[in-house]
Amino acid sequence: MNSINNNEVKNVDFSNLSFWENANCLTDFSSPWDKNPISKIEFRALHDLENFYFNFRVFDTDVFIDKKDNSFDSIGNSDRVELFFRTNESLNPYYCLEIDTSGRIMDFKAHPDKDFDFNWNWPKNEIEVKTSKDEISFIVEGRISIQSLKDLNLIKNNALEAGVFSAKFSLAENLQYEPTWISWVDPNTETPNFHIASSFGKFIL
Repeated sequence: MNSINNNEVKNVDFSNLSFWENANCLTDFSSPWDKNPISKIEFRALHDLENFYFNFRVFDTDVFIDKKDNSFDSIGNSDRVELFFRTNESLNPYYCLEIDTSGRIMDFKAHPDKDFDFNWNWPKNEIEVKTSKDEISFIVEGRISIQSLKDLNLIKNNALEAGVFSAKFSLAENLQYEPTWISWVDPNTETPNFHIASSFGKFIL
């Protein structure tokens, strides 16, 4: 993962397209449990001494958002992107960020076997998210402070172990919206499961 000049830190505008020109781009996303084609996804990340920056661009304009309220249930029933960070391969603990296209964040701490603590939140001033859309795609991007990643013991040997995912809801024959689960790393499970060690990859800072 590329770094940026720390002299620019105070003036960073991660919504500026030119900011991402030097970032590596991940496009090898798939839905191993679904034979239907998925929309193209581009994921980029950069870092400096103060922040880890991320950018999802999803080439999809048929976006579903559950607007009944601003609860985690509502976010969980909406099209969204997801970033998980683990402290170790045993997933004890790991931290989850699920962000929908309106910028709502479902953040929680987790332990093995889907033991979720929804009372935990990422420190408020240590994360910032922005969303936008154009004629062919939507973008979810943001920054996470390096200090918060260090405080959570997530940076080790100059690396982050992360899962990068997306959920797409489509109207099914039963007139209910059903999710398609999309992952950067194929976890090699029979059914969709992001909450497993094999779904994580590594970012070298």
